[in-house]
Amino acid sequence: MFKQISGGEILLILGVLVLLFGARKLPDLARSIGASAKEFRKGLDEGVTEDEQTPAEQRSAAEMKARQIDAEPTTRE
Repeated sequence: MFKQISGGEILLILGVLVLLFGARKLPDLARSIGASAKEFRKGLDEGVTEDEQTPAEQRSAAEMKARQIDAEPTTRE
């Protein structure tokens, strides 16, 4: 359906991006896209692990989290 993208086509796409966004904003744009992709994958992984657990495992995991919260020292001001 789609053919492979060659080096010339990549350079053309990069040139258009520089014209649209400017050279200063491209690193920020790439950084934000990378961060959002990382968060998306993290969310997918968390969703899969929760779906694979049985209800009993989910309850025990919730109980362990509650114990950790209770065990954390509180600071008084």
